Amino acid sequence: MGAVLDLDQLKTFVAIAECGSFTRAAETVHKTQSAVSMQMRRLEERVGKPIFARDGRMSKLTEDGERLLAYARRLMRLNDETLAAFDEAELSGRVRLGTPDDYADRFLPEILARFSRSNPRAEVTVVCAPTPMLIETLRGGDLDIAIITHVREKGPADVIRREPLLWVTSARHCAHEEDPLPLALGRPTCNWRRTALEGLEAVGRRYRILYSSWNSTAVGAAVMAGLAISVLPESALRPGMRVLSEADGFPRLPSVEIGLLRAWGQNSALIDALVGHIVSSLDNLSMSLAAE
Repeated sequence: MGAVLDLDQLKTFVAIAECGSFTRAAETVHKTQSAVSMQMRRLEERVGKPIFARDGRMSKLTEDGERLLAYARRLMRLNDETLAAFDEAELSGRVRLGTPDDYADRFLPEILARFSRSNPRAEVTVVCAPTPMLIETLRGGDLDIAIITHVREKGPADVIRREPLLWVTSARHCAHEEDPLPLALGRPTCNWRRTALEGLEAVGRRYRILYSSWNSTAVGAAVMAGLAISVLPESALRPGMRVLSEADGFPRLPSVEIGLLRAWGQNSALIDALVGHIVSSLDNLSMSLAAE
C-alpha cells in the first residue's frame, strides 16, 4: 500500500499557498513556524517531489506544488463534505457569496435554487462586483466565498470551470467590418479587455473603445444593438449574437478559468454546502452546453 497523505499537512500546505509565506500560514493554522516547516518537509517526502521554491521572503509553488494544490483542496473539501453528511442538524445561518455580475446572470439562478431547496432556513447574501474588488472584500473578511475570473498571476484559486473566450458581434449588424473596429469591453483592469486588445494589436487590427463598463449587461446591449463587438465566455452567448472566428480575421483567444475562493478560517457546514452546489451547478452547465 502506498503512503497515506496527512490531512493536517495538506491543510497547512493550502494555507501557505493562500497566504504566500510560511510565517503568515503558521499564524493562520495556529502552529509555530518550525512545526509548519517540519510538516512541509514530511509532505514533500510523501509525494516525492519538491513543492516549494523560495522567492525572497515569499513561498512560491513549484509546478508539482501547483498540481498538489488542486488535489489538496479537493481532499479538504471532501473531508468537510463527509463530516457534514453525518451532521444531522438542519443547516441555518447566513453565508456571504461574491460574484461578478456576468457570472450572476449565468450561474446564480440554478445555484440559489438548488441551495434554497436543500437549505430552506439558510440566508445567502450576494455581492456583485468585479473580480479584483471581490478578492479584496474576501481578504477583508466581508465575504465567505467568491466566484472569480481566475488570473494565475493574482494568486491561487480552486478552478471549477474552463470555457473558451470568444469574439462576438450582433447577428443582424456588421460592426465587425468597420475600421477602426468599435469595441465594448470591461474597465482597464479587466483581464478579458487586456487579452482582446493584445490580440488585435498582434494582428495589426485598428480599434477604438466606444463603451467601457464593469456591467456585462451594458456591454452586451452595445453588442446586440450593433454598435460594437466584444469578447465573452461561451456560456454568456445570447440569442442574436454571432461568434467571430479566425476566418473573419479575429485572433484565437485563450480559455477563461473560473475560480472559487474561500475566506481562510471560515469553515462551516453551511459554506461547504453552498460550495458543493456551486460546483454541481457549473458541472450541469458544462453538460448542457455539450448537449447543445
